[in-house]
Amino acid sequence: MASLAQAASDTVQSIRKVIFASSAGTVIEWYDFYIFGSLATTLANKFYDTGSDIGNLIAWLSTFAIGFMVRPFGAIFFGRIGDLVGRKFTYILTISIMAGATMGVGLLPTKDVIGPIAGGIILISLRMLQGLALGGQYGGAATFVAEHAPQGKRGFYTSWIQTTATLGLFMSLGVILATRTILGSEDFSAWGWRIPFLMSVVLVFLSMWIRRSLKESPLFTQMKATKTVSKNPLKESFGNKFNRKWVLIALFGATMGQGVVWYTGQFYALFYLQKIFSVDLVDSNFIVGAAVLMATPLFVFFGWLSDRIGRKKIMLAGMLLAVLTYYPIYGAMAAFAPTDPGQYFLFDYVGYNQVALTFLVFIQVVYVTMVYGPIAAFLVELFPTKIRYTSMSLPYHIGNGVFGGLVPIFGLAMINATGNNFAGLWWPMAVAAVCFVVGMIYVRETKDVDITDAATTFAHQAEKAHDLKTTR
Repeated sequence: MASLAQAASDTVQSIRKVIFASSAGTVIEWYDFYIFGSLATTLANKFYDTGSDIGNLIAWLSTFAIGFMVRPFGAIFFGRIGDLVGRKFTYILTISIMAGATMGVGLLPTKDVIGPIAGGIILISLRMLQGLALGGQYGGAATFVAEHAPQGKRGFYTSWIQTTATLGLFMSLGVILATRTILGSEDFSAWGWRIPFLMSVVLVFLSMWIRRSLKESPLFTQMKATKTVSKNPLKESFGNKFNRKWVLIALFGATMGQGVVWYTGQFYALFYLQKIFSVDLVDSNFIVGAAVLMATPLFVFFGWLSDRIGRKKIMLAGMLLAVLTYYPIYGAMAAFAPTDPGQYFLFDYVGYNQVALTFLVFIQVVYVTMVYGPIAAFLVELFPTKIRYTSMSLPYHIGNGVFGGLVPIFGLAMINATGNNFAGLWWPMAVAAVCFVVGMIYVRETKDVDITDAATTFAHQAEKAHDLKTTR
């Protein structure tokens, strides 16, 4: 009995260590990624010269969006390495690339020194490296944790990974606020903005130290021992029509809706406060940061809940709520702006109220936790072990990187083109609505799938049924 209890205790400690190590590294990668976006309004004019502040911001956000657009390529490239070589090796490789690119941004001369063209080329190159690295990171972290988690608790354990994107954003906001407060607005604008980027080197050494003692995923180790590692993960993931079907269902029935809800609730809300409502840098970061901090425990709650009632209904409920309430939420935000925005929806202008704005952003982040908390477990359960890293990474990063990553740039571009402050909501609402419909029809519940048996994954179930039908 004592030995069984000790073994159970060792297993719990091992899982906790895996979660902590995976989460620490992923937080750092998201921190690196979001520093770029969080400083958009400060740095746009330092690197671009389009003739107007809004034009410079759109140019900066376009560069920001490039990092999202290349994430699917990173998912394919590093996913293949993760399925061929291992999860742990790919972790270390991607975080090293991310840290180097982020430090490069912190050291990059502004347009006054090297001109907007040269600066823009270098900036875009660094941004592409960031996107490629992040494209390979998330799938590995989610897969690594899921392959250690016991059956029936996969949603709960992987939900801790889901907190890392939000914690990375929160960390980026906190570092920016602290640096600006200590240096003052003038020095921060002149040179202090480089400090958050350069801090990346400290964080990456910390992550390397944490991860060095990790062992490879037990399922991947078992595959190597039995010589069942995929010889061509790309071909097996996307050349097999049955697996390809579930890749497409994952994209159009889950991840693209999750992506637009995520970026609307956090990044678009931040840009909206700063550019449309003219909330200053400190207040806007404080509002979003406070909302994110309050909502973060809900990632774990909805991950835990998905183990009990299922992943599908929670994710789709978050998308539906976003579609139905974004307009009223942003109409209420207009009522509490620092100055009268002149455009309203349902609510008349009341006056500046930080508490009310924080609550309204908090509601949006609650939707984020609903769609994002269960999705790692859902994606892991959808695909077999030998091609899991590759198969889950691509739909995730297309959904988040392309559909979600375009939310801020599309939002501000639509507002600029139409003059309608609410036009930026059309894109996320439309994408979330389509995803909700597709998800209701085609997505199946995955919470009871045993990922240690490849034959129980949906792609293999479909293939087995097809083979049986063909034989008959």
